Amino acid sequence: MKAPRVLLLLLLLHVEPWGPSGTRGAPGRTREGLLYPFGLQAGDEVTPHEDDGMSPKIHLWETFSFYGRPHRSLYVNNNGVVSFGVAVPEFTPEPFPLSGHRPFVAPFWADVDNRLEGDVFYRQSRDPQLLHRLARDLEAVSEASEMPPKPTWAFVATWHRVSYFGSASKKVNTFQATLATDGATSYVILTYGDLSWTTGIANHGDPHSGLGGLPAQAGFNSGDDVHFFNLPGSRTPEVLDVARTSNVGVPGRWIFRVDDSHGPLEATSSPPGATTTSPQATEEKIYICE
Repeated sequence: MKAPRVLLLLLLLHVEPWGPSGTRGAPGRTREGLLYPFGLQAGDEVTPHEDDGMSPKIHLWETFSFYGRPHRSLYVNNNGVVSFGVAVPEFTPEPFPLSGHRPFVAPFWADVDNRLEGDVFYRQSRDPQLLHRLARDLEAVSEASEMPPKPTWAFVATWHRVSYFGSASKKVNTFQATLATDGATSYVILTYGDLSWTTGIANHGDPHSGLGGLPAQAGFNSGDDVHFFNLPGSRTPEVLDVARTSNVGVPGRWIFRVDDSHGPLEATSSPPGATTTSPQATEEKIYICE
């Protein structure tokens, strides 16, 4: 259960300074150049500024195949999730696989509160420049025997400088989930800018640091109890490291092919909070980028 609004307002009276000489500015150095174009200037729409909010149901221009299941609609949820079929207002992250056959992509499932700071942007696109850049980036996960990927459609969701529920600081996170397909092959790209918090106060995080308690979950869940992936560090303090690690050698970028024609990314069960990988996914290289 979340803290009463009065408590939240009291916490907000104790704001940590951030920036030169104690000013409340953005940090001088960011990693946003890795993200695909986003924002109003890119034609994005914005989710409502509300706690545990989400976009309306979005009807897709192209069918997105997610491990054998075709999807024609999705929701962008403020709490760091792109979900198919149903919205996800839940603010407490759970390890994958999830019960209830809920397919979604979670770049950073945590208790976001964009009433305090930040925006959640989203758009569908057939922009040639974006598709060309995606095709170039997707070559990193294509087999040598396959034709290079040439996506014809993309969906980009961006959480830009979003705060956490109960924040008494100016700590914010920026991250992005991109879906891409050519009608046959499908890809999920998770991209991270600056990450500085893991937990809201409803999940026992510290209001001043945004750390502790039950940290964020990152990865994806196909909804069939078989195909899922927990990024290293999920639901532990090390989840912040996803911004400097990778499975394609680019710090802060994770790329997965997720259509049913690709080999399964099966995983074995593990204790809550542990990173889950699969014997069949041993060729998935993880780079630690200092």
